[in-house]
Amino acid sequence: MNPNLVRKFKTLGLICLFTSFAGVLYQLIDEERLDYNSVMVGFPLGLFFGLLEMFIFPNAETLFRRWSFTTILVVKTVLYTVVIYMITIALLIVYGLSEGREFSELPGALASLHQAVLVIYTLVIYGLLVFFLQINHLLGEGVLWKFIRGKYHRPREEERIFMFLDMKSSTTIAEKLGHVRFYKLLNEVFHEISQPVLQTRAEIYQYIGDEVVLTWKVAHGLENSNCLKAFFLFKERLQRNSEYYLRDFGINPEFKAGLHFGKVISAQIGDLKREIVYNGDVLNTTSRIQNECNKYQRDCLVSGLLRSQLDQMNGFHWEKLDTVILRGKESEVELFSVMAS
Repeated sequence: MNPNLVRKFKTLGLICLFTSFAGVLYQLIDEERLDYNSVMVGFPLGLFFGLLEMFIFPNAETLFRRWSFTTILVVKTVLYTVVIYMITIALLIVYGLSEGREFSELPGALASLHQAVLVIYTLVIYGLLVFFLQINHLLGEGVLWKFIRGKYHRPREEERIFMFLDMKSSTTIAEKLGHVRFYKLLNEVFHEISQPVLQTRAEIYQYIGDEVVLTWKVAHGLENSNCLKAFFLFKERLQRNSEYYLRDFGINPEFKAGLHFGKVISAQIGDLKREIVYNGDVLNTTSRIQNECNKYQRDCLVSGLLRSQLDQMNGFHWEKLDTVILRGKESEVELFSVMAS
């Protein structure tokens, strides 16, 4: 199954679990008892919320990314106000009829103080969910959860795969477009990489000017050659939208990539601004490999060490180019070019 789809269903399950728990908590405080009604209210509200957030709103990504954090928060809160009230009415009707009540009793129940408190409580719960989902989106997929768990509170050694992805001829393009239009182009292009990242279980580590650094846990990156698929899925998306880039910017953006893997020290650093960083020779080596793309006129270069870990071809064509000593290094590195078959 598509890793992105798996991630969405897991998030949907956690949202439903959280809203069901919120329903249980509300009933315990309000009625000092517990029955199935609390879950019957919390679960469908969470399910509807999750379906919107995970499956409906992503289709409006182009619209949402033009809005500020506050605008998105307010618009979604207003929308959920309407949705929550409609679902509450439906649940109240079903629950009332099941207890033998009449429709004539409905207006009084909806206008009651109890119902108003329930709606406000529900809005607070979903306001918090929207806030945390937006923060998670801003920090990067999974980063917020790492901070909460304190996974990198103490430095730890781990093996990771890295990809340095850089725009070709970026200096020339920037001179042609000017700084404002160039960074608009970068923003559009970097949005293109979102789906390949999610589909291949990658993490966006850093944006450095016109360069983006991706990283994988070794198992995730090697599985189905995900670390390679990310580059070619990204390349495919750029080609698919080439008419748009030609029309709006007068160019077809192209990228080159270098990949390598090895041990790094992972740690959370900073006080006023905190982030999770990776330190190790593997990052410098990966950057140097990417720089060799111009010399060999190739789009994607992989170290021999990483190539030896990728057992299956998985639809890729390999070519050994050279064994070189990269700038600032002492040991030799095998370079392989990889192309989609």
